[in-house]
Amino acid sequence: MTTEKTQRPIIQLQGKQKKFLRGLGHHLEPVVLAGREGLSETLIQSIRDAFKTRELIKIKLGQNCTVPKKEAAAQLSEITGAALVQLIGKTVLLFLPNKDLKPDQRIVLPK
Repeated sequence: MTTEKTQRPIIQLQGKQKKFLRGLGHHLEPVVLAGREGLSETLIQSIRDAFKTRELIKIKLGQNCTVPKKEAAAQLSEITGAALVQLIGKTVLLFLPNKDLKPDQRIVLPK
């Protein structure tokens, strides 16, 4: 597990915004799979790379993942600076706004 902390503040989402993002994330496929290495530097870098091209990602915690799912979700949120939208089963949904994306690729959250 990495000890590196994020420089960005964790985004705080309201209930309505989480519900909106859960709806968007429902049909997404996981882009990162956490295996027996747990929350390794490679996994964290894969998540950061995924956030360069999208704002909402799913992460699947495999059966061999050594970190408990609630702890893993909280740590992934803290390390990446992303908001934890949902943890359902062993699937984590994270949201991180990316100002570098084109306007038509960005997610506009409800107020």
